[in-house]
Amino acid sequence: RIDDPVSTSASSEKDAMARKKVREYDAKRVLREQMKRMCDMEVHHRAVQVKETTDWDQMVSDNEWLHSTKLVVKPDMLFGQRGKNDLVGLNLNLQEAKRFVQERMNKLVEVGQMKGNVNTFIIEPFMPHEVEYYMSMNSKRLGDSILFCEAGGVEIEENWDLVKEIFVPSGEELSTDVLAPLINTLPLTLRPKVEAFMKHCFTVFRGVDMTLLEMNPFTLDAEGNPFPLDMRMELDDTAAFKNAKTWGGIEFPLPFGRTMSPAETAIHEMDEKTGASLKLSILNPKGRVWTMVAGGGASVIYADTVGDLGYAEELGNYAEYSGAPSEEETLQYARILLDCATANPDGRGKALLVGGGIANFTDVAATFRGIIRAMEEKQEKIKASGMRIYVRRGGPNYAAALENMRALGGRTGIPIEVYGPETNMTSICKTAIEYIRGCA
Repeated sequence: RIDDPVSTSASSEKDAMARKKVREYDAKRVLREQMKRMCDMEVHHRAVQVKETTDWDQMVSDNEWLHSTKLVVKPDMLFGQRGKNDLVGLNLNLQEAKRFVQERMNKLVEVGQMKGNVNTFIIEPFMPHEVEYYMSMNSKRLGDSILFCEAGGVEIEENWDLVKEIFVPSGEELSTDVLAPLINTLPLTLRPKVEAFMKHCFTVFRGVDMTLLEMNPFTLDAEGNPFPLDMRMELDDTAAFKNAKTWGGIEFPLPFGRTMSPAETAIHEMDEKTGASLKLSILNPKGRVWTMVAGGGASVIYADTVGDLGYAEELGNYAEYSGAPSEEETLQYARILLDCATANPDGRGKALLVGGGIANFTDVAATFRGIIRAMEEKQEKIKASGMRIYVRRGGPNYAAALENMRALGGRTGIPIEVYGPETNMTSICKTAIEYIRGCA
């Protein structure tokens, strides 16, 4: 659980669009700060983050506790199996911790099918302990599940039959009675503090829009207060607009072993500068099915449909534009995406799905103007790659937008099929795959 290997599937790329993993350093920082703010509860945890550019002298000057306590050092890069790769240092003094990091900084590590260089570490106080508990909180469609086990730690998989679970429906609170089945076998002397800790964790979990909070393990300090040792957190990034202060400029790192391509970097930089949403993840540069979809939900549906039809391995990308981007923004976005989609022609044909639901407020004609300009610019590349374009859209000014798209096909010779809201949203996926199959 806490050390699950990083998934490399296309669906994990899509899921990551809303559920964003954060580094353990940030997870513990957010929990500590918000437990104090929301619940007036102190979590006596301290940590520093170390990267290649870290000024050690300044870091130590700002955190004098590094001199006075034994330390734990481990990578903070969203992957497990750290102990198996000799990447966890325990009970170290400051000089030993520094040497441990320096010897492993930028070390190439292989985890499952992923390889990457380790370049971010977390240093924390070493906490001698006797008990290890497992706890997780996970957001579901109709509420939140909470899991607890008194046999946490590295053996949690072997002890999974001992894990207890409750479900808290949306809108309901985590009361003592609801929580009782999880902790009723704990010694009576421990229950009050563990109960308070779990309730406060749940308050913060919902209060800052987490989708996952997992501790494996948390333990008890010398005063009997719960203390998280290893921790994972995922946040709902669609709630970033209301959590800027509570999250504190948090970083959403890429999955371990993955780096951004120049195209992804360009779109990411555009996304950070606009009030709209512009996303691009390249899944298979040689894929034959590509998407340019309006709306985060619709983009996932289109990608899922391509997978359900048996063509997940041919899916070239995950893409999404939403929030009423300007004509200029959609122009730049479409230029980059079309360059990727047409980059590896192999004579077998490609398909581009320009899809979306029925917009509520976005002027479809305005956003399509940028896309049409990009297609006109890239028409020779589109035709050389054997690409056929399938369009389905509805919303304000959709009729003019679709007519403009049809006109583009007429004057350029780009094969474009255009559908409106009278057509099922994902029907173009099947039509596109039938074309791809016929070109194989």
